[in-house]
Amino acid sequence: MFVGVLQFELIVPESRSLKDKRRVVKSVKDKLHREHMVSVAEVAALDHHRLALMGLSMVSNSPTYIHQVFDRVVKKLGAWPNARLGDVSREVFKGDQLPTAFLTDEGDPLWTENERRDEPEATP
Repeated sequence: MFVGVLQFELIVPESRSLKDKRRVVKSVKDKLHREHMVSVAEVAALDHHRLALMGLSMVSNSPTYIHQVFDRVVKKLGAWPNARLGDVSREVFKGDQLPTAFLTDEGDPLWTENERRDEPEATP
């Protein structure tokens, strides 16, 4: 399992209010989710009416696929009619690289050593 995270800035120059910005943000979130099956949220600058800092994530069994989707998303955002794309960063993690990949919300292990299955070795 691989987890991809894309962070990006959207500048909404024509926005005169938070309501104007939220209309653009909602449109971006809905379209990206519908067309690319990703999760999208505004994560910072919530009170700034011309700037949206957003995060997007997806899970796949292929890091290459995640990068391909992210490339398409960035291209789409770069051509967005009511907003300008600012800074963009991306990371793709292997599932077992996540700090709490094998812990419950309380911090306990998900599996005992007897219950845990290791990934099968690849056959040549």
